[in-house]
Amino acid sequence: MKQVMIVRTDLKMGKGKIAAQCCHGSIGSYKRTSKDKIKKWENEAYAKVVCKVGSLDELLNLKKLAAQRNISHYLVIDAGRTQIPTSTVTVLALGPDEDEIIDEVTGDLKLL
Repeated sequence: MKQVMIVRTDLKMGKGKIAAQCCHGSIGSYKRTSKDKIKKWENEAYAKVVCKVGSLDELLNLKKLAAQRNISHYLVIDAGRTQIPTSTVTVLALGPDEDEIIDEVTGDLKLL
């Protein structure tokens, strides 16, 4: 069981901004996950992975794949208070879910 956050690197966000956006995504996706999956994930050390993509198009394609596979997900859209413009899509969070299921969507991505 794991949760994966996928960060857009084309936005050139600072480390703190990336961390905050990943936290938003983690909580958002967690809230959309079934209680059974959450319970299993909580019993397996809450694994989280952060990967990267280079564009909005890549991120949206991954969101589409996650939806097709019924993986809980959350798209983070920034409020625009600091480094980036309002309504900028920054992160896609997936899961928690079984590793094999999430890997169908994220298995080819590089770690951030």
